[in-house]
Amino acid sequence: MESIKRGRKAVKAAHFKVREQFHGAYGKYCQNVDRHCFGPDSEFLRQLLFFFNAQNVGDFAILVETCRLLVQFARESGDAEGTKTGNSSGKVSSLEHVLALIIPHIGEKPCTCPNIDPRWSFSSQILTIPFLWQLFPYLKEVFARKGLSQHYVHQMAFCVQNRANVLPNDLSAEYPGYACLLGNILETAGVALSQPNCSFEMAVDLAAVATFLLETLPSMKSSGFESSMVLEDDTVGDEAAEIMLNRDLERQICNAIDSRFLLQLTNLLFGGISVSSSSHDGPDDKEVAAVGAACAFLHVTFNTLPHERIMTALAYRTELVPVLWNFMKRCHDYQKWSSLSQQFAYLSGDAPGWLLPLAVFCPVYKHMLMIVDNEEFYEQEKPLSLKDIRCLIIILKQALWQLLWISPTTPANSMKFATNTSSKKRHPEEFIQERVSIVASELLSQAAIENTRANEILKQAPFLVPFTSRVKIFTSQLTAVRQRHGSHSVFTRNRFRIRRDHILEDAYNQMSALSEDDLRGVIRVTFVNEFGVEEAGIDGGGIFKDFMENITRAAFDVQYGLFKETADHLLYPNPGSGMIHEQHLQFFHFLGTLLAKAMFEGILVDIPFATFFLSKLKLKYNYLNDFPSLDPELYRHLIFLKLYEGDISDLELYFVIVNNEYGEQTEEELLPGGKNLRVTNENVITFIHLVANHRLNFQIRQQSSHFLRGFQQLIQKDWIDMFNEHELQLLISGSLDSLDVDDIRLNTNYAGGYHKEHYVIEMFWEVLKSFSLENQKKFLKAAGNASDEALDRLPTSATCMNLLKLPPYRSWWDLAKDGSDHFLYKVLIP
Repeated sequence: MESIKRGRKAVKAAHFKVREQFHGAYGKYCQNVDRHCFGPDSEFLRQLLFFFNAQNVGDFAILVETCRLLVQFARESGDAEGTKTGNSSGKVSSLEHVLALIIPHIGEKPCTCPNIDPRWSFSSQILTIPFLWQLFPYLKEVFARKGLSQHYVHQMAFCVQNRANVLPNDLSAEYPGYACLLGNILETAGVALSQPNCSFEMAVDLAAVATFLLETLPSMKSSGFESSMVLEDDTVGDEAAEIMLNRDLERQICNAIDSRFLLQLTNLLFGGISVSSSSHDGPDDKEVAAVGAACAFLHVTFNTLPHERIMTALAYRTELVPVLWNFMKRCHDYQKWSSLSQQFAYLSGDAPGWLLPLAVFCPVYKHMLMIVDNEEFYEQEKPLSLKDIRCLIIILKQALWQLLWISPTTPANSMKFATNTSSKKRHPEEFIQERVSIVASELLSQAAIENTRANEILKQAPFLVPFTSRVKIFTSQLTAVRQRHGSHSVFTRNRFRIRRDHILEDAYNQMSALSEDDLRGVIRVTFVNEFGVEEAGIDGGGIFKDFMENITRAAFDVQYGLFKETADHLLYPNPGSGMIHEQHLQFFHFLGTLLAKAMFEGILVDIPFATFFLSKLKLKYNYLNDFPSLDPELYRHLIFLKLYEGDISDLELYFVIVNNEYGEQTEEELLPGGKNLRVTNENVITFIHLVANHRLNFQIRQQSSHFLRGFQQLIQKDWIDMFNEHELQLLISGSLDSLDVDDIRLNTNYAGGYHKEHYVIEMFWEVLKSFSLENQKKFLKAAGNASDEALDRLPTSATCMNLLKLPPYRSWWDLAKDGSDHFLYKVLIP
C-alpha cells in the first residue's frame, strides 16, 4: 500500500512538473502556440496528453483553446493537413491520437469527469469543423463504433429537446456550424446504424437531432432529374435563398441521406411494428414515438433536399407506406388522433395529430402511384387495397375540410380536429356531403371573392364541391366578364368575312389581329361562297356558332399536321409539327385562343383531347400513369423493365431515347452524359420516369406552352383549376352519355304568345323526351346550328338567331307525328 501511495505521489509530481514546463513553453492560456505545435515532432500534444486531468478547470480550458486554435489555423491556411500529419504515408497524427483517446473516455465507465457545459462539449466544438472526417479518417472510425456516436447523439438530442443553443460561432456564412455538425453526424450515421446492437432509442435521437438541424438549412432542391423535368417555357420563381451553403457541404449532407441510410433508419424505427391492420387496439407509445420521429425527420427532409432520390428510396425500398397507413387507419378507426399531437414533439400546441403523418404519407404514396400499373392497382391491389383507398379518401376529405373550412386561417397550434357526438354516429362520407350542402350557397356567392373560405376550398380542394356547383361558378365568372366587355351590346366592332374554302386561313389572319379586349367582345361572321358572294343571313349568334364548329373541325384535323391522335382517337400536339408548318407555334397560339373563345361564349365543340394534354392547360406534369394512352407498346416495355427480375444491365440500355418523326430518327440523352450511363436495377425507376417525362412533357413543351398562352388570353387559370382533366373535357365538348331535357326547359325563353305553361309547349317537351338520345342531341344542335331551309307549318330552326319556330299544334299526336317524321327528316338528319 505504501508503495502504491508513493507511486501516486510520484505520478502526481510528474504531472505537476510537466504541466509547469508546458505553461512555461506554451503559456497557461496557450498564448505561445502556433501551427507548428501541431506537427508530428512537437511536444505540445504529448505533454498535454500526459498531464491532462478533466477535473482540472485549467487543463480543460487548455483543451478547449487547443481545439479553437486548430480551427483557426485550418481556416487561415484553408488546409488542415499540416496540423494532421507531417507526411502522406497515412500515419495517424498525434492530434488524432489525443482525440481518439479523449472521446471514448467521456461518458464511459469508470469516467469521473463532471458534467460540462454543452457549449464546450465534443459535439459542439469538434463536430462543427467542416469535413472533419476528411481531416481525421481514423477518428471517424473511432467515433462511429459502438456506443460513441450513440452517446454524443443522445447528448445532442437532450439539447434539442430543450432548444438550447450550444453551437460555437460560425466560421463563415458558407460554413454555418449547424450545417457542418449535420454533415459530420450523417456521414457516420450509416456506420452507427449498422452496428448489431444499435438501439431504437439511438434511431429516435438521431432523427430528432437531424430534424432540428435540417430545419435550419436553406432549401437544396436542385437535382439533375428534377431540373430535367422543368419545361423551358415554365415560369420558375426567381426568389433567391437568403443563405447559400458551400456546394461541397451541400453534397456531403445530400449524399449522406441516401437509400441505404433511409432503409437503416426506418428499419430501426419500424422494426417491431406490424404492417397489417389486424390489431384490435390503437397505436402504443413506442409506435407513436417511432412514427413521430420518422415523420418529423422526413417532413423536414422533403422541404430541404431534392425529392426524387429520397422518394424513390422510401417508396420502393422501405416499409414506410404500409406502416404509416396501418398507423393512420387504426387512429382513424379508434378516433385517437387527438392524443398524438401531445406525443409528437415536432408539432406545436394543439395541432391535429393526423397532420404530420399525412404530410409524409401523401407525397410518398403519390410517388408510388406514378409507376403503379393498372394490374397492380386493381387486380393485385397494391400498394393499398381498394377498400383501404376508400378509407384513405374519407380521411383526406375530413382533413381538407378541417383545414380549409373549419379552421381555414388559424395556425397549426390552434387547430382542433372536429369530432362531435352527432358526427360519429353517421358515416364520415355522409357527414362531409352534408357539410358541403350546407355551405353550397356560400360557395356560389363567395367563390370569386379572394381570401374567403369558399374561394380557398375551390383553390385547394375543389372535389369537395359538387361538379354542377362548380360549373355554375365557372359560368357566372364568364358571364360577369362578358357583361363587363359588352358582349350583349347592340353594336359590334368585330366582323369577320370568312371564305368557306379558306376558313382556317381567314380565321387565323383576322382573329390574330384582335386585342384581348376585342376577343372578349362580340364577333359576328359573314360567310362568303366560292364565287365571292356573301351568304344571306344575319348573325344573331348562330352563324358564329356554325363558324366555330367548322373552324375547330378544320384546325384540329390530324391531316393538317398540328395535332396527332392516340389509339383511342384523342388529340395531342404533334411533336413534329415544326417539320410541317414553319409558323407552327403561332398556329398553336391561335388554336389556344380559338378553344378559349368557344368556352368563353359557352359553345360546345366536338374536340376530344388526350388527358395528358388537358393537364397542360392546368400547368401540371404528366407521369407514367398517363403513358398508356400515348404509347401503349412503349408503356408495356417500361412495365417489363420495372418487373424484370434479372440483371437489367445485361439488356445494355442507356439513358437515351430515339425520336422518330416522319422517318427522321434523332437520339436524345435523358440526362447529361446519358449515352454513357447504363440502366441498372438501382436506377431503372429513374429511367422509367425520365422516359415518361420526355414523351409526355418535354417533347410537346413548346406546342403546349404557346397553346396555353393563347388559351389564357380569355380563360384564366384559376377558373379551370377547380376542374380535373375529365371535367374540363366536359366543359369543352359536353357529355356524350345523356341529355337533360328538363334543364334545357328551365333555360328556354318563349315568345310569340308562348309561355312555359302553354299547352303546345307542354306537348313539345313531352315529345322531345320521347325522342331517342341520338335524336335529342341532333335537336339541340339543330336548334342553333341547322342549315337546312325550314318548311312552313313544321317545327323549324332559325340558324342565325338560335331560335326554334313552333307552330300551334292542336294535339300531342300531331306534334309527335310531325316531330318524328318531317322535323327529324328535314331538320335533324344531316
